[in-house]
Amino acid sequence: MRAILQRVSSASCTVDGEITGQIGTGFLVLLGIEDADTTEDLQWLAQKITGMRVFSDEAGLMNKSLADVDGDILLISQFTLFAQTKKGNRPSFIRAARPDKAIPLYEQMKDALHLLTGKKIATGIFGADMKIALVNDGPVTISIDTKNKE
Repeated sequence: MRAILQRVSSASCTVDGEITGQIGTGFLVLLGIEDADTTEDLQWLAQKITGMRVFSDEAGLMNKSLADVDGDILLISQFTLFAQTKKGNRPSFIRAARPDKAIPLYEQMKDALHLLTGKKIATGIFGADMKIALVNDGPVTISIDTKNKE
């Protein structure tokens, strides 16, 4: 699993002119799922997302977590995080999980994040043509890969 966390002061997802998810302060999480992903990857990543201390404290240092700032999460599925670009100019997405595997894991991630935060998780619509608007705060953008834990 790969996730791009963007610390935002606001973010929203619109599908066909309708807002499907909207948050204020928190994380916009772009989530990519591959065939090799397991529930262990999901649990590790959910813990990492909710525990990430990248919000500013009173001294302006990144010491606060999502819970410390009462932040929210907008979770967006994004298979393009598994683009392979080594050959040619047209990316291959062969490593991205097909919907029959990815949708249940996406839903489990939404549930795991809800359990860890105690908050409703805002979402897009899996597989839809989504328009994402955000105000990246900082900017702070963190990339996390469960298969390459750096």
